[in-house]
Amino acid sequence: MADKDAVPPPAEEMKVEDAKPETETETKAAEPAPAPAPAPVPAKKLWSDEDFGEVDFTGLKVGEPVDDIVDTPERIKSEAIVEPETIKKVVADDTPYTSALSFEDLNLSPELLQGLYSEMKFEKPSKIQAATLPMIVTPPYKNLIAQAHNGSGKTTCFVLGMLSRVDPQLKAPQALCVCPTRELVIQNEEVVTRMGKYTGITTACTASAETSSHLYPSRREKIVDQIVIGTPGTLKRWMTKDKALDTRNIKILVFDEADQMLDQDGFQDDSIRLWRDIVRSGGKCQVLLFSATFSEKVKNFSLKTIPGANYIFVEKEQLSLDVIRQYQVVCPDARSKINVLKDRIFPAAEKLGQSIIFVRTRGSASELHKRLEADGHKCTSIQGGLTHEERDRVIKEFRAGETKILIATDVLARGFDQAQVCCVITRFNH
Repeated sequence: MADKDAVPPPAEEMKVEDAKPETETETKAAEPAPAPAPAPVPAKKLWSDEDFGEVDFTGLKVGEPVDDIVDTPERIKSEAIVEPETIKKVVADDTPYTSALSFEDLNLSPELLQGLYSEMKFEKPSKIQAATLPMIVTPPYKNLIAQAHNGSGKTTCFVLGMLSRVDPQLKAPQALCVCPTRELVIQNEEVVTRMGKYTGITTACTASAETSSHLYPSRREKIVDQIVIGTPGTLKRWMTKDKALDTRNIKILVFDEADQMLDQDGFQDDSIRLWRDIVRSGGKCQVLLFSATFSEKVKNFSLKTIPGANYIFVEKEQLSLDVIRQYQVVCPDARSKINVLKDRIFPAAEKLGQSIIFVRTRGSASELHKRLEADGHKCTSIQGGLTHEERDRVIKEFRAGETKILIATDVLARGFDQAQVCCVITRFNH
């Protein structure tokens, strides 16, 4: 445990200044009047800029912009890299870390570099990757607490960290990634598979072991894959009841969406117990906490619980909203909500991409699905009452673009990545 009286060193700020445009001043002799300038090419409009005519809803109020209305759920990710202006980096000791200007600076294997360039189509590290990756892959492999907003490249940080630390020749678990939801497990496994395509490293995933009869699962065979990704409950069973997950060789332990994994109302007890079991069985293990947000309570708990950790934080205020239009719509009743969706939002959003509607309950998801389908909108819904196969089918259809509208409860509120989503509707309570 960390010394409660220890005072962390002052934060070191890494600032990247914006390049200022060059200006020129010229003095010219009198010239004939210039020809009229050509008409400017109209800028491409966002769907939220389009004029779809006036629709009268009695009692309907629309306020715009609203700074916090699209902040829940907070984890709709995009493949585009969103760069922060300032990264606060605090180093636990005097270990020198130099930001990586290229992936070659990280001393990665040729197979990993091939995966980064040919499969992931990366060109160079993002700002958060440049600051974070040297802390992960450089001895003495210190623990790390990292917070940066979605789209900054966090997933690449811990996936590349896991792939770089394991030995492909050792047929035993060496890296463990713990996630709060099954959908996030599947998504992270896909990234590991793509990035590590040429390394020979294999992955075990709790989602692939779960079936519709998940309440009475068969005993898991001994795991020989180098990387294991899963949810806390199944991982715990693999370690204890099934004796399938041997943690003696675990070198690196990752908690994705760590704010929920370490929240008292989330998976805090399971996460801490998992970490301590690994330490007891194998000794020293590098712990990485990654999340888009950290409440002050969880942040303080993390700093006290994870000993000798470096940490990196990006100010929440730096989340770029330049290309996001936010609206708060106040409706007098449930019927008005449906009308707003059908007559004001869908005609615009469906022209450019897909939409996700978050509701609070399973009943709301089912009822809204029926109403929209009855009105001719092709949509799907996902909630905790579905079987694993049904949830997988819904996500697969949405990713493939077979449906434009997805209705979801909070089972999809963590880490879902779909680049074609252009509209997110939250706090919809039918």
